[in-house]
Amino acid sequence: MTDCLKTDRSPEDAVAPSTRRLPLQGIRVVEFSHMVMGPACGVVLADLGAEVIKVEPVSGDLTRGLLGAGAGFFPLFNRNKKSISLDLRQPEGLQAAIRLASTADVVLQNFKPGVMKKYGLDYASLSKLNPGLIYVNHTGFLPGPYEHRTALDEVVQMMGGLAYMTGRPGDPLRAGSSVNDIMGGMFGAIGALAALMQRNQTGQGQEIDSALFENNVFLVGQHMMQYAVTGQAAAPMPERISSWGLYDVFSVQDGEQIFLAAVSDAQWRSFCSAMGFDDLATDPSLQTNNDRVRARVTLLPELRQRLAAYSATHLAQVFEAHQLPYAPISRPEQLLDDPHLLATGGLADVVLSDGEKAGQTAKTTLLPIRMDGERLGVRVNPPKQGEHTRELLLSLGYQAEEIDAMLQARAIA
Repeated sequence: MTDCLKTDRSPEDAVAPSTRRLPLQGIRVVEFSHMVMGPACGVVLADLGAEVIKVEPVSGDLTRGLLGAGAGFFPLFNRNKKSISLDLRQPEGLQAAIRLASTADVVLQNFKPGVMKKYGLDYASLSKLNPGLIYVNHTGFLPGPYEHRTALDEVVQMMGGLAYMTGRPGDPLRAGSSVNDIMGGMFGAIGALAALMQRNQTGQGQEIDSALFENNVFLVGQHMMQYAVTGQAAAPMPERISSWGLYDVFSVQDGEQIFLAAVSDAQWRSFCSAMGFDDLATDPSLQTNNDRVRARVTLLPELRQRLAAYSATHLAQVFEAHQLPYAPISRPEQLLDDPHLLATGGLADVVLSDGEKAGQTAKTTLLPIRMDGERLGVRVNPPKQGEHTRELLLSLGYQAEEIDAMLQARAIA
């Protein structure tokens, strides 16, 4: 038997079992997905307690071996899941996929339009076997003129106004995270949860579509509404007309940077008092927030000059003491040692399943919610490829000799 069919993890792979009953316990999700959008939906449902079964090709999910910016995709978005490895191009592998999907409460997928239909794994086909099935499509676009375009997070950021808003004028810049993929997966999960609630009333499943482009439009909706309300087009964020007088990044002592803000008249007075800027506090042209917004062209250079003499640490202490908004300019890797995340259980250990560091432990971020006073943690490490293939096929009624024959034919792995 090959390693990919082993169901027992080595001791270092173990995660402490939890006796807590989770909201989606007893719900089975079969995930035909790759990259980020579909897996993001799956990990939300998995963290909430669903049994999420990731269907991988016999060569393994491509994200297991990505380099650079994609190196963290698999371990981040595939914890708390099982893995079954099937070759859908072979009749035995496809039949196993159909049998597995027909047992699901939820099927989710993020392949190009028409791919799942070609294999008989689309909603129309599977719902005949299971009328209560909830089927979530993660696509580039909802049905319409664009639906057959190939979409990526960066594609929809560019065409959906987000890159324009993030970059400087004439220099569109994608956001520094897969925001549409992740949020598109989240909306897929929200749709699945709503459909599960409705199924409790009707007994019927349904098909749900979540799309990258429409997700991006939702993100920039505030800027679209700004234009609708004011008649003024929103400027890119670096050139935006701020709603607040003090609301910016400041370069201070030793070249450090810090974000400082005062978003009310009371906060402005507190800021001036804390910093000893009595002249600014009593300046009649700076008494209200709107006054300060109108004066930003002269106020900000003055504040930059005054604040440059202070260290970022000192300013942070002052703002903390007076409950004023501030933020250090942190890099993502620094958050691994963030005292708040460490103290509140915002990070959890996972054992890496692939790559040069396979078997080693790394910190992963959890869903940003608490339920009944607790974070939703890691119950199962990211699975090894095909780790649960044998276990799941046996549960579907396959005999051991059938599984061995399928393995020999490379219909499974």
